[in-house]
Amino acid sequence: MDRTNENLRKEIIRESGVNPLKCMRCGKCSGTCPSYGEMEYHPHQFVYMVETGDIEPLMKSKSIYKCLSCFACIDRCPRGVEPAKIVEAVRLEVVRQQGANHLKAEDIPSIIDEDMPQQALVSAFRKYSK
Repeated sequence: MDRTNENLRKEIIRESGVNPLKCMRCGKCSGTCPSYGEMEYHPHQFVYMVETGDIEPLMKSKSIYKCLSCFACIDRCPRGVEPAKIVEAVRLEVVRQQGANHLKAEDIPSIIDEDMPQQALVSAFRKYSK
């Protein structure tokens, strides 16, 4: 792992407050994720990839924007690992590097359809209207 990835890994772990070494990769977090089918990388993979320092693919993935931040993964984890907090920390790092939000509040009405859960809308406003 090169120095940049190691620094990025440490920053994400610090921001999230999650110890990825506690994860036993049982997949319960991913099994309960309502966005599982929409994600390229799933919650348990986020934890493992941060643990190993393979962060660049996560930062380029649309999966960080598919997480609803519903924290179902946190409730199901038998070891107290919090994958949603890692996803949030990776997303925050991407936003910092871009210098702006990925999604603007005024963009949300154009992407709404009748199948979108209300939880996604609340989550989107919480994440992107800061």
